[in-house]
Amino acid sequence: MKTVTMRIDDNVYDILKKAADGERRTISNFLENASLQYLSSELYISDSEMNSILNDKTLTEGLYKGIEDAKKGKYRIVE
Repeated sequence: MKTVTMRIDDNVYDILKKAADGERRTISNFLENASLQYLSSELYISDSEMNSILNDKTLTEGLYKGIEDAKKGKYRIVE
C-alpha cells in the first residue's frame, strides 16, 4: 500500500468530505474508489459498445485500412 499526499482547495475538500461521509467512507477510500470508477468507465468500453463497433462494417473496414496504411508508411504527422 502507498501513501499519497496532495493539496486541494478547502472547498473541494468540503465536497469530498461530504461525499465520503454520505457513503460512510474515509476520504482516502472515497478517492480511491472514485478514481477507479472513473478510470474503468473512461478507459474501457462496455460489451454492447464493442459489439456496436464490430458490427459497423464501414467503421471496421476503415480501421483495418488505416492499420494497413500505417504499416506501409502511408501516413503523415500533422502538427
